[in-house]
Amino acid sequence: MAFKTAAPSSATIGSPAITASIRSRPALSALALVSAVLLAGCSTTSQTTDLITVDRAQGSEENIASLTAVINANPGDPEGYNVRGSAYGRAGEFNRALEDFSRAIQLNPQFYQAYANRALVYRNMGKPVEAANDYNRALQLNPNYDVAYIGRGNIYRQAGRNDEAFNDFNRAIQLDTTDGRAYHNRGLIYQLRGQHAQAIEDFSKAISLSPSSPEPYNGRAVSYLATGDDENAFADINTAIGLNDKLAESWTNQGLVYETRGDRARAAKSFAHAARLDPNYQPAKDGLARTRSS
Repeated sequence: MAFKTAAPSSATIGSPAITASIRSRPALSALALVSAVLLAGCSTTSQTTDLITVDRAQGSEENIASLTAVINANPGDPEGYNVRGSAYGRAGEFNRALEDFSRAIQLNPQFYQAYANRALVYRNMGKPVEAANDYNRALQLNPNYDVAYIGRGNIYRQAGRNDEAFNDFNRAIQLDTTDGRAYHNRGLIYQLRGQHAQAIEDFSKAISLSPSSPEPYNGRAVSYLATGDDENAFADINTAIGLNDKLAESWTNQGLVYETRGDRARAAKSFAHAARLDPNYQPAKDGLARTRSS
């Protein structure tokens, strides 16, 4: 998730072969497995897509000193605080980031990007109410700000307010956003509604906008699997793993494909790997329990 500077278009501070399976037991229904995963919490929640990837170098003494020098040269310019706040945010120094964004807003109460940046920090601090308030304020100042719709939509979605989230993602898409998260997150809601054709279309669009992000590949794979297309599902999962092999979600989805093919041994291996990556990831634990049982 990227921080935004004053220029709306600039985001200066950011964002295999199919193996033949062994059918030693009858394959479980792909739709039944996917439904169980979605009910358990959805293996494509992809919460990482709206969280800050911490880069400690952004908070290095040299970088902060350089940004502080810019502020000292023009202390009345809110953009200086916004940029330094973004560096603090990316470095994981959230309290300092909040201070800088708040100072930018104090200097320019119409600075809608600073409100959205502060909202992002609040989200990463586990304060969704404060984040939603800031996204609301950003949208009051600029009703066409796609970033704020996407951010607020994610808060709604993770709170189970899917209709409101859907409306926010729709609005961002109507504004011709080039942010793949809008399509990805709308696809997740289509998926929860069982509208897999629409979900696949949205995930495909997200992939075209963000081809190096593994999350929409995982999302599309789950919908492919729900429609019985395990070949394309498996290809997408392997692509996701190739992009980032540290996501428990990807290995869990791989396990689901093996499980639907009746290959319990390979499924258990994938689920076990996912559980090692994230011991608290419930779909992986559930899959491992199913495939290791007698």
